[in-house]
Amino acid sequence: MASNALNQQGSMLGFGGLLFCAASALADDTQTDRYLETIQILGQQDSLRTEAGSTTVIDELQLQKFSFDDIERILATVPGINIRSEDGYGLRPNIGFRGVTPERSKKITLMEDGVLIAPAPYSASAAYYFPMMAKMTAVEVFKGPAAIKYGPYTVAGALNLVSRSVPDSLAAMADIAGGSDGYLKGHGYVGDRFDNGIGVLLEGVHVESDGYKQLDGGGDTGFSKNEVMAKLRYDWQGDKVNQLLELKLVYADEDSDETYLGLTDSDFAAQPNRRYVASSLDNMNWEHSQFQLTHFIEGEGFDVSTKAYRNDLSRAWFKLNGFVDGPDLSSLLQNPNQGVNDAFYQVLIGAADSSAINGADNLLIGTNDRDYFSQGLQSDWRWQLPLWGFEHNLHGGVRFHQDQIERNHTEDAFAMQSGVLLRTTDPRATTTLNREKTSAWSLYLQDTLSWDKLDITVGVRGEFLDMEYQNRQPGKEGDYLDKTTNVWLPGISTFYRVSDNLGVFAGVHEGFVPTSPAQDPRIESESSINYELGSRFNNGTSKVEAVLFFNDFDNLKESCSFSQGASCLDNLDAEFNGGEVDVYGLELAAEHLARWGDFELPLSLSYSYLDSEFQTSFDSDFSLWGQVSAGDQLPYLPEHQLTLGVGITAAKWSVDLQGRYLSAMKEAAGTGVTLSGVETDALWTLDLAAAYDFGGYGKLYGKVDNLLDEQQIVSRRPYGARPNRPQQFILGYRLSY
Repeated sequence: MASNALNQQGSMLGFGGLLFCAASALADDTQTDRYLETIQILGQQDSLRTEAGSTTVIDELQLQKFSFDDIERILATVPGINIRSEDGYGLRPNIGFRGVTPERSKKITLMEDGVLIAPAPYSASAAYYFPMMAKMTAVEVFKGPAAIKYGPYTVAGALNLVSRSVPDSLAAMADIAGGSDGYLKGHGYVGDRFDNGIGVLLEGVHVESDGYKQLDGGGDTGFSKNEVMAKLRYDWQGDKVNQLLELKLVYADEDSDETYLGLTDSDFAAQPNRRYVASSLDNMNWEHSQFQLTHFIEGEGFDVSTKAYRNDLSRAWFKLNGFVDGPDLSSLLQNPNQGVNDAFYQVLIGAADSSAINGADNLLIGTNDRDYFSQGLQSDWRWQLPLWGFEHNLHGGVRFHQDQIERNHTEDAFAMQSGVLLRTTDPRATTTLNREKTSAWSLYLQDTLSWDKLDITVGVRGEFLDMEYQNRQPGKEGDYLDKTTNVWLPGISTFYRVSDNLGVFAGVHEGFVPTSPAQDPRIESESSINYELGSRFNNGTSKVEAVLFFNDFDNLKESCSFSQGASCLDNLDAEFNGGEVDVYGLELAAEHLARWGDFELPLSLSYSYLDSEFQTSFDSDFSLWGQVSAGDQLPYLPEHQLTLGVGITAAKWSVDLQGRYLSAMKEAAGTGVTLSGVETDALWTLDLAAAYDFGGYGKLYGKVDNLLDEQQIVSRRPYGARPNRPQQFILGYRLSY
């Protein structure tokens, strides 16, 4: 169980070891690609998968079917995931698993090619950067005991994004698409493997859109994103071992005119895609770079993968924070006609000028500059051997990781004059100037014992963290904290093969989420005991996985961020204890491939039932909780989610339809806060995709996202009602060699 050694402050993190269980075992002489890049943790074979835990793989063919750029739409086919939509494009997604807060995906372990990819996974886990999905060839989701090796966040699970591997021979692709709202996409790659063992891959993606929202008075509401990746690989074969060395380099950037400002409910009903003029200057700009060096060695019954990595992110978000001295934006937009709110609302929409008397209704626009780095060295190994009458599949790993965030937040005052924002003469204020840093050792050891039809997996992960916080505001340099946390997290799971096509599994593991370096020691780490019981069927034509889960939180922890709005402006990054909470549910995923003459008819279903209960009553300043009574539910946890897919595929063409239902969600758990008693709207959306293959002359594809153009309120955070993306048409052409 968790044992904490605290130096001055609270508790902290956990990881796993990551990774790559490393491909399969070398079978034939066909070069090395056994390793399948060891970045893909799960195989995609048609036979029954035997991992003891809830897992999902979305492969490249599935990803290409709808060519979604938005990870939120991609994950709609995975049960047990709760998402709070925000910008409609998934630029900064809010993803949770099994009821954990979806805010900025900060409570799931995010990985790219098995390496932590959040900007500062330990010190500031909120994912204000997310990789572009166009370059990914697989998405892997681990929940419950399946996530025992991946951390630091183990209550919910892990998401691994798999980038393209260096091809075995010359391969190239060019993809260009355009659509409504000024949508443009350009994507291409070229790669080859040479006789001397050297392989190379170059890939680039550009996506842009004018945006679907209409800004009062005119202006930009879209985005532009770029990402380029290069991989250089050298592999060689020996008599007893095969090895490879690979260098991966990535550069990405984004310029988006996105805002946290939404609408009043009445304005949403009249024009859901409207944007108030007060948000006309809002803009996010970031640059990201990645370096990764991998060495992989494989021999008879074992393999070892070692990676050195470094990720850097620099971002500046210039955005509306509120008024100089007025109601907070959340309560204003929820009650625009109450008391003095109407006067401030008129300024917000540009219908009235800011007062020249005391400047209380001037608008504060902040530039949230943040610089992150994340770096480390990790090694993961696998060893298969018979011992004491059992077949053992041993996995282990160790990682040394460092990350850091430096915040430099400033605010400037602007006056609304004739529907235009004008900078005032008030001096710029520095609101936040600090640094948080973590150094962490992580290790895991897991053994799967196989005996006849039974597999038993026993594992443990350890996290050993040193964390520092430094306030860098002039005169507050004495505001310094450091703390040390040591945590051991055990887990056990079983898988029993009832037949070649059917298996059952069960497991229990300890979940853990650390506090950040700046938190008071009275704020406890999040901890839970998580249980899972499931069954998996696969006969090559039909696949079914059903899972019951129960997460017993000893202490639920949440933290304030700008993305939550309301009181979090005054309590940025503060963390709150929620006490005991139960989260439970059912996850069901099914696929069937029917045949009708020369046609294939793929059918799919994904269903989630999710529920939760606070076990104690308490009062909290946290804007998502408020005055909580025992039995209250967690916010942003839809009770029902359903995704249905149907298609028809011929030799040269295909048509696919995907429908998704999302039930209403509470905006706040208890009473006494701005959004108490308020819910999002239930929503049905349909997506249609079609493609025609011209053989060697490429493929023409088209799709309509949100075919029926259904728009509802999907969230009222950060500030005001926000819509899902409206109907969008896209036509593209892809040529592959």
